[in-house]
Amino acid sequence: MSRFFVELSYAGTAYHGWQRQITAISVQEIVEDGLAKVLRTGRITVMGCGRTDTGVHASSYFMHLDLPEETDIEQLRYKWNHFLPSDISLHRFIAVHDKAHARYDATAREYRYHIHREKDSFKLPYSFYLWRDLDLEAMQKAAALLIGTKDFNAFARSHGSQKTSICDVRTAHWTTDGPYWQFTIEADRFLRNMVRAVVGTLLQVGMGKLTIEGFQKVIDNKDRRQAGSSAPANGLFLSRIDYPYIQEQWRQV
Repeated sequence: MSRFFVELSYAGTAYHGWQRQITAISVQEIVEDGLAKVLRTGRITVMGCGRTDTGVHASSYFMHLDLPEETDIEQLRYKWNHFLPSDISLHRFIAVHDKAHARYDATAREYRYHIHREKDSFKLPYSFYLWRDLDLEAMQKAAALLIGTKDFNAFARSHGSQKTSICDVRTAHWTTDGPYWQFTIEADRFLRNMVRAVVGTLLQVGMGKLTIEGFQKVIDNKDRRQAGSSAPANGLFLSRIDYPYIQEQWRQV
């Protein structure tokens, strides 16, 4: 058997996140069912790089699985894609060592949150429409306070199996292109619901409902009740996963 990382993307609108669930449809369930149809076997479990919330998208997501040595990878990718709906796409298979792990070996993850400030019917499924005036400079200063190795319990809905709320945030900033705004955040790991809670709280700063000093206090007090409401799921994308043994030139840009 040989281990492969598979890079895929998905629109999360129709799914209750990545992870297979008993009572709700997930991306993992659809992916595994598609593979079973191709191989004409029972379900083969794939291991994803992490959870995503209900309705959240992924422009670059990785999972791993083991396949027989003689597998024709291009044929498998073609047939597997054929059995997947249009909102899930497999892009590439990367051969890795047999102990490689899509979740535990990731060294960095990046999320991007999209906002459109003018009504745009084509952006709506993948971006949050927010027409209100926002103070970009204040939001940028507040975002800079996130950078560093800190306790982000203030932005965590629950830890689940995670034993700590310490994360190393390496990048956090806003960019704009006319009415289209994007928040980018990179860290070694994220807590459940963390990015949407961060964005929701930064928007409170932008609307003048929370000062920059108040944003710092939210972080320091580690109390989710003091942070803002979570931003809607439709604007959020998991956009990049880094691994130490995957060369940068192998990735899609």
